[in-house]
Amino acid sequence: MLSYDTLSDQQLASLLRDGDRAAFTEIYHRYKALLYIFAYKRIGQREEARDIIHELFLSLWTKHNTLEISTGLAPYLYTAVRNRIIDGIARQKNAARYIESFQEYIDTANNTTDHLTRHNQLLALIEKEIEALSPKMRQVFEMSRNTTLSRKEIAAELNLSEETVKSHMHHALKTLKTKLGPLFTVLFILH
Repeated sequence: MLSYDTLSDQQLASLLRDGDRAAFTEIYHRYKALLYIFAYKRIGQREEARDIIHELFLSLWTKHNTLEISTGLAPYLYTAVRNRIIDGIARQKNAARYIESFQEYIDTANNTTDHLTRHNQLLALIEKEIEALSPKMRQVFEMSRNTTLSRKEIAAELNLSEETVKSHMHHALKTLKTKLGPLFTVLFILH
């Protein structure tokens, strides 16, 4: 019987490319805490650091058969975390600029019929995209945004696992971000 904890990173990476779940599990257990500490020290937010690591390992498994790890497994993983942090910071800066611009517009705009019409059209567009989500994903998204329930409470109320609720939220946000583009930020201002 193969003992994965004795294998080198290179051997684990090779097995991972072949779809070996046990190799993936060993990589996860070997690196999750180290990568979390690495991310947390750079961003200082526990939940965000956990999300980055969760998304990294999800992506690692999803793309396991096309992985090109030329620098070694550890440098590959640390670089992936660093890149995700940089991307997150860039998104936050863009969102902050957009919100500031939108706030200036709100502050200077007249409350005219045209403004109200555009506002209502924007709301209708956002609602249309939310309604286009799958029923369970929409339900989880709306419960998260329209109530004070935690992820755990939503999972209990819908009889789902907490990871399933998290996955539904992640996919809902990703879908809405893709479909709404810059209007995605407005969604959070209006809700």
